[in-house]
Amino acid sequence: MNKIITIGREFGSGGREVGKRLADILQIPYYDNEIVTQLAERTQLAEDYVQKLLDESTKSIQHFPITVGRSFSRKTNPAQLKNLNIHIEQGKLLRELAEKTDCVIVGRCANYVLRDLDPLRVFVYAEMESKIKRCREKMPEHEKLSDKELRQLILNVDKSRAQYYKFVTGGQWDDKNNYDILVNTTYYSIKEIAEIIAQPLFF
Repeated sequence: MNKIITIGREFGSGGREVGKRLADILQIPYYDNEIVTQLAERTQLAEDYVQKLLDESTKSIQHFPITVGRSFSRKTNPAQLKNLNIHIEQGKLLRELAEKTDCVIVGRCANYVLRDLDPLRVFVYAEMESKIKRCREKMPEHEKLSDKELRQLILNVDKSRAQYYKFVTGGQWDDKNNYDILVNTTYYSIKEIAEIIAQPLFF
């Protein structure tokens, strides 16, 4: 069975960087926004439209988890079915990538979607001040947000991620029981954290 690492993360915690460094250390494929690109190719839809469908689905049908399957599809209108279908197609793509080779997958509820493949499920989080600092460091120079605005942005993004996770899995995004490793990036460098996770102990 392939070595699969899934990364769930709070906004601003550095989870994406943890995933990228892990992939580099282990010399295995890394998938994040690449998922949207491949979904666009297989559905023959524009990338920005695919991303819009993924983003908007939790707003329109977040109270009906994707796990209810076919019985749910009979109750939806065409627009909702399009949203649902893009998530189903994404699940198929995640499985194909994971069954093809060792890999690191960021987000996409991959810890749940690929649960039967026994992935190493990592959740990355940090204290709010640390997340604000990291967001400010990554922010383009032309974007000037106050600490208050950044705090609200972080809360909004994490709320959206929690709704998305609920929609796809029916479960709680930040439930520690959904992960094997919980990583607080507040006091350690991303490089150190990635090197620790990559140790053979976890495989």
